[in-house]
Amino acid sequence: MANAMPVSSRGPEVPVTEGNFLDRIGIPSVLFWGFVGLLLFMIGDGVESGYLAPYLMDLHFSERSVGAIFTFYGAAAAVAGWLSGALSDVWGPRRVITIGLVIWIAFEVLFLTVGVRTGSYTSVLLTYGIRGLGFPLFAYGFLVWITVAAPKYRLASAMGWFWFAFTGGLPTLGSQVAKYSIPRIGAYNTLWLSTGLVLIGGLIMLFGVREQRGRRRLVGDTDNPIAALLGSLKLAVQKPKTLIACIVRAINTAAEYAFFIFFPAFFEHKIGFTQGQFLTLLSAVFLSNIIWNLLFGLIGDRFGWRKTIAYCGGFGCAITTLAFYYVPVMTHSYPLTIVVGMAYGATLAGYVPLSALTPMLAPDHRGEALSLLSLGASAAGLLGPAIVTLFFDSVGVVGLMWIFAVLYLISGFMALTLTNPNDTMASI
Repeated sequence: MANAMPVSSRGPEVPVTEGNFLDRIGIPSVLFWGFVGLLLFMIGDGVESGYLAPYLMDLHFSERSVGAIFTFYGAAAAVAGWLSGALSDVWGPRRVITIGLVIWIAFEVLFLTVGVRTGSYTSVLLTYGIRGLGFPLFAYGFLVWITVAAPKYRLASAMGWFWFAFTGGLPTLGSQVAKYSIPRIGAYNTLWLSTGLVLIGGLIMLFGVREQRGRRRLVGDTDNPIAALLGSLKLAVQKPKTLIACIVRAINTAAEYAFFIFFPAFFEHKIGFTQGQFLTLLSAVFLSNIIWNLLFGLIGDRFGWRKTIAYCGGFGCAITTLAFYYVPVMTHSYPLTIVVGMAYGATLAGYVPLSALTPMLAPDHRGEALSLLSLGASAAGLLGPAIVTLFFDSVGVVGLMWIFAVLYLISGFMALTLTNPNDTMASI
């Protein structure tokens, strides 16, 4: 790619001066409205995160059935995550973003009118599940656009802003919208409100961003989507570290998606928090996360992407995941639970530099590398609910927390292997 600077897993050297204020803080100014649109889209997408599982249970679906709904949704999201990078290469990121927006809106409307209104399990499973294709195409299509437009010496910082907008909406501000909306207009109408927010955010991105490279294909005219998708699989074999990065990314947020299923009942029924307290807790966790998304983007650029991922992300999450269970169980203290929840949100952000590091593991195939990374990000939405569905009945909440803690520990060791040819293990 033109003007790319030499990089390693420690991050590239940063020039002393650069661009305007937005560029200096890591936001590519040509994509500013894209970040705004992404934030609004993810607020809409995140409105349901803290209450959809118990809401569906109130419709007389069992916890296992709800887990299956979320697992199907996660499977669709995983497929879309895999598609996003390759399709952005051959169709251009903007077209992929448009497709994601249309899918989200269309199937959310069907979910609300055909699924929820009728109470049909099959209708809910299919409409909500297929809607899972929408957000990865939208969000990760924009992620590819960032890799095209952002200066490479500020790529980790730009990725930090991407995750700031992403998690600022899902579930941080989205949960707060639900907290104040549900008592006033009801849970069902709140889902319609979320649909409006998604539509507004999508339109802001599509009409507000004028950057031209994202409006056209990023690879040669002879390449096609199937070849690009097969190319990402071929890349995983040729450069296995990109596959490792994919697995690390899946572990990163698998627990997050699992928590959305069993945390509401755990905190409200076992610990004794109210629904409002739980939604505030969820927002506090991810408020911490979005702040640290920015900080770890900057820290990663300065002190090393790989080390930040392994030590702050993987090993840090292993500790805070267990604390997130044992502190509320032992103390039943809401303030202390907020503290450990925010600690978990902070360590969850330690994985942010992975979005910058992965394309550099295959610098001549960045779109394909990001396809694998997006597959991992979306597969988290499958992995987390699948673990809940498979193990909840046998090991309970405490067993699930230990499973995720061990997975985080494994991901930390895996991250330490993500060197490129210019690296040495001495730089760890």
